[in-house]
Amino acid sequence: MNAKVESKPGPGKNRTTVERKSDRDVVVTRTINGPARLVFEAFTKAELLERWWVPKSLGMTLLSCEVDARVGGKYRLVFDHRPEPAAFFGTYVEVTPYSRLAWTNEEGGEGGPITTVTFEEQGGKTLVVLHERYPSKEALDAAGTGAADAMSETFDQLDDLLVGLGESSGR
Repeated sequence: MNAKVESKPGPGKNRTTVERKSDRDVVVTRTINGPARLVFEAFTKAELLERWWVPKSLGMTLLSCEVDARVGGKYRLVFDHRPEPAAFFGTYVEVTPYSRLAWTNEEGGEGGPITTVTFEEQGGKTLVVLHERYPSKEALDAAGTGAADAMSETFDQLDDLLVGLGESSGR
């Protein structure tokens, strides 16, 4: 069951690993070039998230980005997907600053996957582990790993954003 795909890192980029760990679990792992505080903020502040979350190769634009990163808070991302905009939304179920986030994915109705992200700082860089747990094997099979596979490009964009943030904050 353990299917693993690794990206080929570009210059100055780290490898992203996408691994189907079980019938219900997909895990994406990447070391990000920035401290855990900045990486966590990039996940939890709308003005940062909207600058890196959408893989540019998809040709989509984020029309709106709302983030209330607190337990019970909501998020909503709306993309210019054809023929109609596509919305992704859910509720934060765990928020531990700079170390852990978990949220529901409710756009498919009740019982969508739960996403948990951990942030572990290691020498000024941050190990990010994004774990998606689906309610059943059938739900994961239907979703596939396309979105998780796109995380390599998405995390490259996060690295690029953090370079800019680091330069502006004197990191």
